[in-house]
Amino acid sequence: MENEKKYIEDNIENILNDLKDLVAYKSTYSDDLKPFGSENRKALDYMLEKMKKEGFNVKNLDYYAGYGEVGSGKQLIGILGHLDVVPAGEGWDSDPFKMVIKDGKCYGRGVTDDKGGVISSYYALKYLIDTGYTFNKRVRMILGCNEESGFNCIDYYVEKEGHIDYGFTPDGSWPGIYGEKGVYRCNIITSNSKIKLIKGGEAVNAVCNKVNVLIAKKDLNIDLFVSSLKEFNIKYNIEILNDDYNITVFGTAAHASMPELGKNAISYLFYALNKANFNDELTSYYVDKIGLSYNGENGNINFKDDYGVLTLNVGKIYQENENIIFTIDIRFPVTFSGDKIKDEVVKNFSKSGFIVENWDISEPLFKDPNSPMLLALKDAYQKVTNDKESQMMVIGGGTYAKGIKNCIAFGPEFPGIDYHIHDVNEEVSIEDIKKNILIYIQALKNLNEME
Repeated sequence: MENEKKYIEDNIENILNDLKDLVAYKSTYSDDLKPFGSENRKALDYMLEKMKKEGFNVKNLDYYAGYGEVGSGKQLIGILGHLDVVPAGEGWDSDPFKMVIKDGKCYGRGVTDDKGGVISSYYALKYLIDTGYTFNKRVRMILGCNEESGFNCIDYYVEKEGHIDYGFTPDGSWPGIYGEKGVYRCNIITSNSKIKLIKGGEAVNAVCNKVNVLIAKKDLNIDLFVSSLKEFNIKYNIEILNDDYNITVFGTAAHASMPELGKNAISYLFYALNKANFNDELTSYYVDKIGLSYNGENGNINFKDDYGVLTLNVGKIYQENENIIFTIDIRFPVTFSGDKIKDEVVKNFSKSGFIVENWDISEPLFKDPNSPMLLALKDAYQKVTNDKESQMMVIGGGTYAKGIKNCIAFGPEFPGIDYHIHDVNEEVSIEDIKKNILIYIQALKNLNEME
């Protein structure tokens, strides 16, 4: 392993510069240029050009996705990464699209999810090429541009190119993910509210960290409202505009699959409104059906199995004509079906004046952790880290592994570390990047040597 470590040390400046270049693309979803926006196009062009210069056979699949391929053989190993990111939001200590390095850590949107994973696995593959390693399988680095907002990229790839024989997506946790919860999303729509204006949240799949609302002064006991927020140390700002309160409530963002790591500004807003005697149907409904919980207890959908519990997150709230709409993102246990969850949500959340609009279901993923491919990947992790205690797991997040056969999420997040995924000040340490590359090198060797 000493040769691999020396290679990484010799190239660490290039590795970090490439990550910095990739982070600079503001590759959130946009409709300014089909299919997913001009910045996603630029990010894909950047990586395809980089692979082309290294001798990869590259292909652009109409900017839905693209890939670079090396090696030869009938079987195909896939490395699946995504170049799109969630919106940065507010509150960063530095420009989220200008990566900075401080105290041995890189900060910027995507340095872990998933541009960091892309660069780490790319350099693992590059090491093997540069050192003359012989591939008896083809290795294809597949890069999509729509993972955070719909998975159309991987669907398009599979439609055009088919599936893979072995592979991983560097978009999860070590030592690997053998199960992914199902995802059910819906909108709750109502016009039954005295709220004048409301807007909060940047993404459906993130805990809302800021919500702004306009409410008539006569309808709200502002002292009770403030004391209710202070009860949980929730930050806020209140501005008086003639006869109205212009209120902003601040929370803490987190990935929707782990809402317990954040503080949902929307939920705390409605909690405080309810405590402040704001006589409003939407407020009563929200407190009754959702409240401050994140496992669905209030809505009687707190299901669980041997592999995990249901989580519920409200990511966005906004107005559309006369309606107020808020989004619900549910990650449900792997032994449940999407139809079961949908039926329970419709049954428990439907009410006169409140419409449940279903719009997305993704069924769970579950693989045998003792299958040859998963054991080969786990072996790579253990050889590099000597960590025999950590075990493969089930997560709430959904990855490309759901969209293509013979793939699991594998790294790059180490156990017990908060990388602030989907949050402000997303980070990764340089030492973690080095270890990630080492593991991916060993993983590619292990997969290449499988029969």
